[in-house]
Amino acid sequence: MVSLPTCLIFSRARFPAGPGMGEFEPGSLPDLLPLYYRRLFPFGPYGRWLRYGGVPKSYFENREFSFTLRDDIYVRYQSFSNPQELEREIQKTNPYKIDIGAVYSHRPNQHNTVHMGAFQAQEKELVFDIDMTDYDDVRRCCSSADICPKCWTLMTIAIRIIDRALTEDFGIRHRLWVYSGRRGVHCWVCDDGVRKWSSTLRSAVVEYLTLVKGGEDTIKKVTLGDTIHPFISESLSIVEKYFEDYALVGQDILGSRESWDKVLALLPEHILFVYCSGKQVSCGSSKKVSYAEKEIMLQYCFPRLDINVSKGVNHLLKSPFSVHPKTGRVSVPIDLKKVDEFDPFAVPTISRLCHELDTINHDENEAEENEREPEGPRRSRDYKKTSLAPYVRVFEEFLEEMDNFRKGELLRISDSKRDF
Repeated sequence: MVSLPTCLIFSRARFPAGPGMGEFEPGSLPDLLPLYYRRLFPFGPYGRWLRYGGVPKSYFENREFSFTLRDDIYVRYQSFSNPQELEREIQKTNPYKIDIGAVYSHRPNQHNTVHMGAFQAQEKELVFDIDMTDYDDVRRCCSSADICPKCWTLMTIAIRIIDRALTEDFGIRHRLWVYSGRRGVHCWVCDDGVRKWSSTLRSAVVEYLTLVKGGEDTIKKVTLGDTIHPFISESLSIVEKYFEDYALVGQDILGSRESWDKVLALLPEHILFVYCSGKQVSCGSSKKVSYAEKEIMLQYCFPRLDINVSKGVNHLLKSPFSVHPKTGRVSVPIDLKKVDEFDPFAVPTISRLCHELDTINHDENEAEENEREPEGPRRSRDYKKTSLAPYVRVFEEFLEEMDNFRKGELLRISDSKRDF
C-alpha cells in the first residue's frame, strides 16, 4: 500500500503539448476530409469489422449510422446494403463525425415506414465511454476539454482496470479500445454473445464497474464496506502502481493548502492525520486508516464511466477512424500490449496525414498519375504510407484475433458433432 507522504512540494510545470498540436486548423476540415475519406480511411478493415462473421446478411443492412455534417447538420437512421455503399455515401457527404448505433429489426432508413413499435434495437456492441472532464474534481493540471501527459495517466489506469475486469471477471475476449480524438477513450466489446445483451444486463455490468458515485456537490464519492470485493482489490493493485507518480508527484495533491484540504475532507472525522518530518501520527485503528487511504486513492484514480452510453442498446457512439473536428486527430485504436506507451499527442491529425500523402506523392513522382485518377474508388491502402498505418495494424490484429477465435469455435463444434 502506498501511504500519503509528508508535505513535499513538487513542480507543477505543465508538460509540453507534444508534437503537432498547432498544425491543425478547424477551418481546413472541409478541404481535408474529401482526401481523407478517398485515400486514407481504412474502409476494408472497417467493413470487415461491422459485417462480423457468421451473421445474417441483414446484420449490416440493419445497422444504424449517423453523420454530423458541416454546420452541425445531424442525420440519423442511415443504413446501407453493404460496406461499399457506406463508403460511397461517406465519400459523397464527407461527414465531420460518424457515429455507430445498434442493429435493428428493420433497416433504419426505413424506420418511418415500419408499424409503430415494430422498429426495435436488437443488438449492439457493449460500449464504454470514459471522458477526462468527469475527473475535473481530482485533477489540477487541466480542466474541461484540456488534457496533458500528467492527467492522461487516468485514462491508462481506466483502461487497465476495466479491461482486466472484462476479461477476468466476465470472460470477455474481444475488446477494441479507441482514443476519442480529444480527451477520452472508448471501448467496444464485440463478443457474439455480449452483442445480444439486454439493457438490464448491460446496466448490471456498468453498476459492477462503478465505484465513484455522486455529483459535483458530493465531496466523498468512494465509500468501502467492511469487506472489500475482489474487483476493488484487483483495481487497487493497479492504482497503487500509478498513484505516487500520478497523484503525489504529477498532480501534487498535497502541494497547496487548497488541494491538501480537499484530501482532508475525504477522511472520516474520527481519523486525524498529522504529517511531520516524515512521520505519520494517527488516532483510530490502523484498519480504518488503511481504508481511508484506499478510498482516497480510488476517488482520485478509479475509472468514471458514462453509464447512459453503456446501458442503452440503441445509444450511438463515435466511430473509430472519425476525425475530431476540434483537434483534427483521428480516433485510433489503442494497442492493449502498449497501453502505457500510448501518447494522445502523437496521434496523427488529418492535416499531418494529408501532408504526408502529398509528400509521398511528390517523392514518388505520382502527382501526375493522381490527376488522371477518376473520383470514387479509393486508392489501395494509401494509409499504409502514412503515420496512420500502425494504428490500422492494431485494428487489423484485433479483427484477425476475432476471425481466428470464430474459426476455432466452428472447428470445435464440428469435432464435437463427429464424436457423436
